[in-house]
Amino acid sequence: MKIGEYCKRAVVAIASKADAAEAAKLMRAGHVGFLIVYREGDELQKPVGVLTDRDLVLGVLARDVDPHSVTVDDVMTRQPLIANESDELSDMLQAMRLAGIRRVPVVDVRGSLIGIMAIDDAIDVITGLMCDIAGSIKSEQRQEWRARAG
Repeated sequence: MKIGEYCKRAVVAIASKADAAEAAKLMRAGHVGFLIVYREGDELQKPVGVLTDRDLVLGVLARDVDPHSVTVDDVMTRQPLIANESDELSDMLQAMRLAGIRRVPVVDVRGSLIGIMAIDDAIDVITGLMCDIAGSIKSEQRQEWRARAG
C-alpha cells in the first residue's frame, strides 16, 4: 500500500519568511493546525519544515513575542520526517510512531510537495480494510447458511 494512493492532496503550505501572524491566519482560514513550510520562491515547494499551532503557542504566544516580528523559519520544526509517495504505508506508520508524530508531508520523486499523510487518514484506510474483511466473512456465512437451508 503506497502512501501516494492514500495521502490527502489538499495541503496548506507557507513560505519560511512569512511571519507568525500570517501563519496563524492561514491556519484559521484553512481550518488546520499544521502547515508545511517551504523556502520562498521554491516552485516545487520542497518541505524544509513544518509548523503546528502548538509551535505558535509555545514559541510566540507563551513568550509574549510580537507575532509580526517572528518568521515561520524562527519557530518551525526543521528537518521533518518526509514520506515519498512510493513509500509503503506500514513503513511510514512505524516511522511516525517512533518519531511520535501524527502528520507527514508527502513528496514525489522530485521532492515536490504533493500531499500530507495523517494518522487519521491511515485509520480511515485500515478501517476500510477491516470492513472489507468483515464483509467477506459475513458473505461467506450467508452462503453457508443458504447451502444448509437449501
